[in-house]
Formats: sequence, structure tokens, C-alpha cells
Amino acid sequence: MAFADDLRRLLPGVRAAFDFAQTQVERLTQSMPGAYPMYTVNGTWNHSGENWTNWCEGFLPGMMWLFAARDGAEAWRAKAEEYTRPLAERQHDRNVHDLNFVLGSSFGRWYALDPEPWINDILITAGRTMGLRFKEKGQYLRSFVSDDSLFIDIMMNVGIVWRAALETNDEALLALARAHCATTRRVLVRGDGSTAHEGLFDLETGEFLRQTTHQGYRGDSCWVRGLAWSLYGFGTSYRWSQEPVWLATAQANADFFIAQPLTADGGATGVTPYDFDAPDGQRPVDTSGSAIGASGLLQLAELTTDAERAEAYRTAALRLIEPLLAPPYLGAGDPAFEGILSQQIYHLDKGLGVGGACMFGEHFFVEALDRVLALGDAL
Repeated sequence: MAFADDLRRLLPGVRAAFDFAQTQVERLTQSMPGAYPMYTVNGTWNHSGENWTNWCEGFLPGMMWLFAARDGAEAWRAKAEEYTRPLAERQHDRNVHDLNFVLGSSFGRWYALDPEPWINDILITAGRTMGLRFKEKGQYLRSFVSDDSLFIDIMMNVGIVWRAALETNDEALLALARAHCATTRRVLVRGDGSTAHEGLFDLETGEFLRQTTHQGYRGDSCWVRGLAWSLYGFGTSYRWSQEPVWLATAQANADFFIAQPLTADGGATGVTPYDFDAPDGQRPVDTSGSAIGASGLLQLAELTTDAERAEAYRTAALRLIEPLLAPPYLGAGDPAFEGILSQQIYHLDKGLGVGGACMFGEHFFVEALDRVLALGDAL
């Protein structure tokens, strides 16, 4: 009953934030038609900053598909198709480990609304392309950085491999997806449910060497966005495979996430810091961790058969979303700000997207809002 009361209390703010997101995405398509920006600088999407890697293009059309699906707006559907079609060539992209981010967020949502075989073919090809990243020695899908590198982020992209394997009854591809998840669980998910960002392997023997990081505070710390990727990604692997071990892993991640204090520098409370283990003075807010974590928890609540767990995950998701519904985190308080969700972090050490909007956080924030609105529809 307490959850239902909280949901009813938050629904007007959730709907207002969802509507604001539509306003900001429309604003972007008018100011930068056809562009797929990654993060803002001084509040604007139009800049010449470094990308580090090419992985965010699917998130803008992904939001458009969410708008179209929720409100049935033909204008958003037409815009979503316009921004999705140019991404088709990425189904053959062997340079990134992010093909589910790029194509699952765009073509995957298109296929959910309009299950045309040609769309499915793109997704299957992308899954097979992802499979080419597999390292037999070590049993993992390598990151974009190097052959010896495994990222926790790849758990959000192995879903497109599961899809391709199951759609085509490809046993070898299925075994590859399962092996990648097993290796990630073994070397990057710790006993307490926390996660490392990266694992390094000996290429000659396949032996796991150590945990390290590109974006967290330390190799043995818990970078919050990485933890969110893990709980969401293992949940998705369970959704595709129905193999209980992946559900148990996602639940371990979720339980650790929920138990952490939401405190960051500057007295910020209720919103995730960029790393749960960073010391005071080095714990900036990263609202993308809250947004991704909330959406992953809401998915997990749908997957678990434990009613008590489901209630706990939904309650925790609302706790993460609530602070994001108003300034200073929601951009509605600043007319010059071109994004939706402020105070995100793309890459702290490189100084990329620090304190502004990042397209991945925008997308998963809108997805989380849509999931909450769906819960409201069911009341």
C-alpha cells in the first residue's frame, strides 16, 4: 500500500518530466537536425568535444520510440524512423562493443512496435557481429579498448547476442553469450554484489589477471554506472535465457545498490555519486547512475517471482527517480540548458560530459519514467 501511495504521489511529476523530455528532444532536432550528440558542454549539445568511442547514437531515436509508443504520436514515430534508419550500417560495426546500445535502443524498439522481418534481420546481424568479439582464451567479448579487456558495460550489449542466438537457434552463439556472462560474473561481480569496471586477461593463456577501471575511482572500487549496467544487463540476460543464475546475479547487484548511501559531494543526498567507494571531496553526483539503476530495478521487479523483492525494487526505483523530477537535476529550471537531466558524468578523468547532460542518461531516464507511467496505468 505504501508503494502505491508513493506512486500516486509521484505520477504527476513523472508525467511532467516525460513531457519536458519531449520538449527538449524536439528542441534538439530543430537546433541540430540529423545530429546524434553525446553530451552537453556549458548546457549545449553543439560542441567539438571528444567522444572517446562511438556508442550513443541509438539513444536519441530510442527516446523518440518511447514517446511514440506511450502517446501514439505519429509525428514522433516518423521522427524515430528518420533517426533510426541511418544506423542500419552499424549492424556490421566491429569497432565497438555497444551494438545493443546503438541498435537495440533504436531498431529493437521499432521492431517491438512493427515486427517486420527486415528489422529483425538487422538485429540478428548485429548480434552475430558482436559475437565476433569473443575471445576463446578467456571466454569473453572483448571491449573496444583492446583484446585483453573485458568491460562490465558489455553486459548491456550481450542481449543482442542472446537475441540473435535464440531467434536463429544458433547453439554456438548461444554458448558464446552464456560464456561471456559466466566470465563476467566470475571476474567482475564481487561476492557482495558490487562490480569492477574492467578485467584484464593474459592473451596467451586466457588467465584472468586483475580488475581495473577507466571511469571509476579505483580498480577495486564500485563505479556506480557500471553497477547499474550489471544489474540491468544480467536481468536482461535472464529475460532472454530464463537461466536462473543471471537473475540471481542481477539480484545480488540490486541488493548491493539499494544498500548504499546516496550521498555525494556538496551535501547532495538522494542521488548517486559517480563511485560508491570514492572518498569525500572526490564523490561528484552522477544522475545517470540513478536513472539507469532505476530502470534496471524496474525491469528486475518484473522478472522476479518473489513479490517482496519486486516491491523492494520498485520502491528503491521510485526513491532514485524522485530527486530527478525537479531542479537542480531536471533541466526545467534553466531555459538555456538544452538537455533533460543535468549533473551527469560521462568520463570524469577525461573531463567529458561532467556536470551536464549525457545521451545515455537522458535515454534511461526517459525509459525509467515510461516504466513508472506504465505502473500508474495499471493502478
